[in-house]
Amino acid sequence: MVIKTAVIGLGIMGRRMVEHMETHPQFQLVSLWDPDAAACKLSTTLAPQAVVADSAQTAIDATDLVYLACPPKPRKAYALMAALAGKAVFLEKPLGVDVAESRDLVERLARSGVPTAVNFTQAAGDALAHVSKDARAGVLGELAGADIVVTYAAWPRQWQVGADWLRFRAEGGMTREVISHFLFFSERILGPLHIVWSRTSYPKGQDLCETHVAARLETKAGLPVTIMGSVGGAQPDRQELTIKGTSMSRRISEFYRDAASDGGLFVPVGQDPENPRATSLKAQLDDLALLCEGKPNRLATLEEALRVQILVEGILADRT
Repeated sequence: MVIKTAVIGLGIMGRRMVEHMETHPQFQLVSLWDPDAAACKLSTTLAPQAVVADSAQTAIDATDLVYLACPPKPRKAYALMAALAGKAVFLEKPLGVDVAESRDLVERLARSGVPTAVNFTQAAGDALAHVSKDARAGVLGELAGADIVVTYAAWPRQWQVGADWLRFRAEGGMTREVISHFLFFSERILGPLHIVWSRTSYPKGQDLCETHVAARLETKAGLPVTIMGSVGGAQPDRQELTIKGTSMSRRISEFYRDAASDGGLFVPVGQDPENPRATSLKAQLDDLALLCEGKPNRLATLEEALRVQILVEGILADRT
């Protein structure tokens, strides 16, 4: 089965997916669309056979699957446009920034009956699969919660600066873009979370995104998930989630690097892939093909993405 695909939104994530879909045997890129002509031109160098459509609707009409990599606010309109046309929909995360609007989107997409999923990039990866398997098998002992630590010298990071919206409070920030991934991972292992308390700091008198965030979340059984994020200072990027157990804990850093500790130093579990990004995206695309074929898959559901969005927007609402 070859899945004819449209990509709407040709910024960093859109072009990255175009590049990897182009080499995947189950996807055929047939149409591209972005309001920015320069972004379209860059994308056609990656997928020369794909047509730059004259509108989002035209791009959607030519395909079986629509991948939405546009910023969060316009995503709902395009998703509903695709669903109305009977197309499968693969959305970038976050699902949105307005919880009420996202609830409505989830309900309407569910009623449409089209295949849907959200691109939390760890969903089909080895790290989540291995930690989930070991947690279920009791290798970690009793689960004891999780810690999420994210620190950056600057935000957006250098490779993200072309996506200017990432630096603004309305749609951007590290909590939506990075911490959300680790919240998704945590809920897959520990179950649904709720916020106990949170504090978020923003630059005064500006509409820029958060620079510091701290929060405590808990599962229904009271297992804690702690969050610490900060921007500033000369330092390398740090992105890590530690799933804690009474016998063993597992630390996932850089989204894919798995390490274990039984009380001593964390020791790598397995070897790093030669090309982590390519490995991760191929796994996501393999499962996306399963979704389009109506088969079981590991991708994030709309309901999971909505739960993460509710947590993220709740954290961001507590400002200092």
